[in-house]
Order: sequence, then C-alpha cells, then structure tokens
Amino acid sequence: MTDAALDIALFDVALFGEAMLLLVADRPGPLENAEYFYKRTAGAETNVAIGLARLGLKVGWASRLGTDSMGRYLIAAMKGEGIDCSHVICDAAQRTGFQFKGRVTDGSDPPVEYHRKGSAASQMGPADVDEAWLRSARHLHATGVFAAISDTSLQAALKTMDVMRAAGRTISFDPNLRPTLWTSTEAMRHWINELASRADWVLPGLEEGSLLTGETEPEAIAKFYRRLGAKLVVVKLGAQGAYYDSDVAGTGRIEGFAVAEVIDTVGAGDGFAAGVVSALLEGKSVPEAVRRGAWIGARAVQVLGDTEGLPTRAQLNEAGL
Repeated sequence: MTDAALDIALFDVALFGEAMLLLVADRPGPLENAEYFYKRTAGAETNVAIGLARLGLKVGWASRLGTDSMGRYLIAAMKGEGIDCSHVICDAAQRTGFQFKGRVTDGSDPPVEYHRKGSAASQMGPADVDEAWLRSARHLHATGVFAAISDTSLQAALKTMDVMRAAGRTISFDPNLRPTLWTSTEAMRHWINELASRADWVLPGLEEGSLLTGETEPEAIAKFYRRLGAKLVVVKLGAQGAYYDSDVAGTGRIEGFAVAEVIDTVGAGDGFAAGVVSALLEGKSVPEAVRRGAWIGARAVQVLGDTEGLPTRAQLNEAGL
C-alpha cells in the first residue's frame, strides 16, 4: 500500500479486542441454579463495534478466535452486523473464550463468570497489529479490557494507539475496568492511565474514574485526564447522565434519560461509547454527542443481553438524535 493510499479511509472505526460467547441464565438467582442459557455475543470492543455498525458506520475489527463452534458463532454474528472481520484470525490450535451471566431483578449488576484465561485473543501481541490496515481507519476505539487480558495484548493495545497517534487519527478510550484481570490495582491504574494519555477522547465512569485518579467529583476526574492530554473527557454518571470537559465545548452536564425498568446493566457503557463516538465522527457537537450516548446507554439497560438495546440508524433518527 502506498503512502497516498494510507490516507484514504476505508473504515470509520477500527477496534482490537476479544469477543466471547455469552451464556445468559434463564432465571434470577445463583448461576448454578440456572437450567437454561440464552446464547449471545459479549466483549467490550465488539459491543461498541456492533453499536457503530448498526448506526451505519464502516467498522473493522481485529481479533483471534478458535475454530470451535463458539468461534464460528461469533464471527458469523459479527459479519451479520456488517463488520469487517478480515483481520480476525481463526486458529484451530487455540480456543474461544466464553462467559456466563446471571440475571437480577433489582437493577444491580448481574453476576458474571469468565472463562477466558489462555483464550485465542489473549495470545495476541504487537505482531498482530497490521499498521497499514489500522491506518486505513479514520478513528480507533480502544478499551482497557483488551489491554488487561495478557501482557502481550497490553503491548498490542499500546502499539495500536501509537500507530494511530503518529498517523494523526483520532482515538477514543474507555477504561472499562476489569480488576480481576490485572496483577494489582496499582498495575491497573498505571497502565489504564498510560493508555488514556494516548487518547483524544476519554470516557470513564464515575466509580472507575475515582479509582483511577483518586478524585471523587466528575469535574476533578475530567481535569485529571485533560492534564494528561485528552481533548475531551466524558464522565458517565449512570442515571444522572454525564459530565463533559472539552477543548471546543467547555464544560457541561447532560441529563440522563428516564428508564422504566433496569433489566441488565452490562453493556450500557459500551452503548454510551458508541453513541458519543458515532456522533463526534459525524461532526455533531459535544453536547449532542454526549446526549446520544446517554440515550443509547439508557436503552441498553432495559433489555437482556449486551447488544440487544443498541439502536439502528432508523431508530436513532426517529428519536431525533
């Protein structure tokens, strides 16, 4: 590929990350008491990829899967959403990760049990980053999950961000903390903030932002990441909406959208990210982007599954967002 060709955006957004088979329990209570499970897809990066693709953006996803039935199901699901999977390696010598998710009735976070250690995606490293392909996207969305699954995936995550920064592309980053995947809280804090320092748009939740920065107020959390170089920080506040601090729009708050009943909180932050990123790439203002993110996040918590609440472009237009 020539240098000139590298400047032609083939994709709107590129993502690197692990997809897992999700098995959702048929009833509330301990996972061991469930008799039936619904099969779905899971993965922070793929949740965002699906959200962006449903809104009509061109999305490329890079990963590794096994050639087992779980891997075949996942890649078929991603392709079915219109996501480019040309850089997903299916390796017969490796296995696909999966997880169980329980059900709750009180609006709390459901119990989740991961089976991803040693998975195909955790074997990814810097050599899996196709720089020419990556630069053919105009934006990279990254999360703290891919960086956490192994030492080599951390190095791959750092490389993806360095490549895109050098190419002058924009980068969004959602910390998406998974403390059990890190060797210590200190290591998690160091590397997540190191990744955030490479991003243009940083999207922490209030609780994770507090853990990462030592600050308790959204204004102070946002200032922490602005000092690291972020041009925009959006602190997610759950039902209370979000607070933003940016170069172009200053600071402000967006109110949350009313939710009739919280069914499943997992994936709400990914939906929020899809809303913000899609709107900004379309040239919307920061308040408009954050409002879209809050609306999609509110939709996400009202359905079972990580991606079932992610809207189509038609639904977005109907909502006037």
